[in-house]
Amino acid sequence: MIEIKNLSKIYFASGQEILALDNVNLRVQKGEIFGIIGLSGAGKSTLIRCINMLEKPTRGSITVDGRKITLLDKRELRLARQKIGMIFQQFNLLSSRTVFDNVLFPLEIAGAPRQEAARRVQELLELVGLTDKAGMYPAQLSGGQKQRVGIARALANGPKLLLSDEATSALDPQTTRSILKLLKDINRQFHLTILLITHDMNVIKEVCDRVAVIDNSRIVEVGHVLEVFSNPQTPTSHSFVNAVISRDFPGELLHSTTERSGDIASKLIRVSFIGASAGQPLISSMIRRYNLDVNIIYGNIDRIKDTPFGNLTLEVLGHPGLLQEALDYLRGEGLEIEVLRNA
Repeated sequence: MIEIKNLSKIYFASGQEILALDNVNLRVQKGEIFGIIGLSGAGKSTLIRCINMLEKPTRGSITVDGRKITLLDKRELRLARQKIGMIFQQFNLLSSRTVFDNVLFPLEIAGAPRQEAARRVQELLELVGLTDKAGMYPAQLSGGQKQRVGIARALANGPKLLLSDEATSALDPQTTRSILKLLKDINRQFHLTILLITHDMNVIKEVCDRVAVIDNSRIVEVGHVLEVFSNPQTPTSHSFVNAVISRDFPGELLHSTTERSGDIASKLIRVSFIGASAGQPLISSMIRRYNLDVNIIYGNIDRIKDTPFGNLTLEVLGHPGLLQEALDYLRGEGLEIEVLRNA
């Protein structure tokens, strides 16, 4: 759906160049919810504004649904944007128009017949749960209701791509969850490609299929959300993941030891559970099979989109040969094992 090649964006301020995007390459597949996460100033907002050409790239190309939008003239771009919906952080509603008329606005611009447009607005208000608010004005709505109007408006022209620019950052946690659920439902019902940017890894965890991490104007990691959560490849990714599902524990545990005798060895390991394995008694099976002692040091479990995910830090004690066999057994059952300490 989206293909970005060698994209760079340079701003000029006070006679100086500011590099906002540096040679970005990215592909977003049709029908997926793709997240872009980064800190403030990393370049994520510039990137999403380049995708719908609100910002003109300095170099590189962007292809959306098979059309290279960086080569379109003004008229062609105006028509192409009708198939690219946009949800904004601050809602961007017209205060002098009712909810109904705010959703109607893009259809008016597109020249849709009035009766047909009115039917479309009614359908969208029902979709976002605001049928009873059609005659109200934005000032009479809560933040979540305003964002639902923004979503309905973004869907008015039947877009193939929906862009979300920090759409939940101004909302409280409960409202955020309801908006994210709505976006998931829209994605599933219409097979609509959604590209969202955020600085909150909880948003990525809740709805995204894949994620790109942007840092200092460059994409530093791209992968399926489960892969990034279970094995982040960069310090930036690790910090985002750790803010949601902590993989760290007190460093002194790396150097502490449990009393043991004879030929008993010890390993401190981190076990990552993903999907069905999170519900299986694999640790207890390992203990019985290899006659091991296990101390539970730290652990948690959560869900990434619709998939259970967790990690468990264990001290495993037993005969050295059996310890290695036990780790191989867990890996063979689909668990990710990281050895943190051998003793």
